[in-house]
Amino acid sequence: MAAQAFAEAAVLSGHHAQAFPYFGAERRGAPVRAFARVDDAKITIKSQIYEPDLVVILDESLLEIDPVVDGLKAEGRAVVNTMKGPEELDLGVSVDCAAVDASIIALETIKAPIVNTAILGALARMTDLVTIEAVKQAISDRFGEKLGPQAAAANSLAAELAYQRAKVGRCKGERPIVQRKVWLPDWEKVPPGVVLAQDSVEGVAIGPGSSLTNFTGTWRTVTPRYLKEKCIRCLRCWFCCPEGCIKRQPDDYEKWDYRYCKGCGICSNVCPVQAIVMEKGVKEW
Repeated sequence: MAAQAFAEAAVLSGHHAQAFPYFGAERRGAPVRAFARVDDAKITIKSQIYEPDLVVILDESLLEIDPVVDGLKAEGRAVVNTMKGPEELDLGVSVDCAAVDASIIALETIKAPIVNTAILGALARMTDLVTIEAVKQAISDRFGEKLGPQAAAANSLAAELAYQRAKVGRCKGERPIVQRKVWLPDWEKVPPGVVLAQDSVEGVAIGPGSSLTNFTGTWRTVTPRYLKEKCIRCLRCWFCCPEGCIKRQPDDYEKWDYRYCKGCGICSNVCPVQAIVMEKGVKEW
């Protein structure tokens, strides 16, 4: 909810934005992550964020169990819910940091230790992407719709108080950041329905949409055009296509099955030589 409200505040401030959560174990109290992107141009990237410009930590104890600042840029920033001052914090990387006791503010305003709206006030203090007024408006719109005007006012007040009370300084970077081993598939271990050809395994349909008769290509509003003369055959588009509608030819050049292409533009976005351009309309080449 915090990431979504921040993205909405960015839109109200005239930017493009996207926000989405990432859940592990779905139980109360389990660590979760959420991501938000803000840009002045249309956002076409759809992956998680691995090298953030800013990290918001809603619970200081996460620093002991999760590498939450892994990938944070050297010139990045951080916002932490803590009773400590920024100079007392050791995040594992020395960056500009806003420290605020969002838990106390949440108890004062909404009478519950739910800090996602309070932390947004400190976030507005740390970035010029959004104003505190835009944050309060986004909170009012999102929480007011779900919980009513009284809850919207209380949550907006939490953000305002956090904006005023946040202490800005420089945190320490002495703590070692433990790198977790991340599994990434090789070409032979890609899961079904990603880049596999139309086929069936033990009676289960695989391939584009896992439905050979559901032609979803008419859903698109833009169509990728493949410029073969520019292609360097790196196969990034083939590997990343979520519908598996890019086919490898014997010479490792590509061919699109437009019956299933929804025009998401991921292939064009990952192409390093601009050999795929997106053109308006439902077309085939």
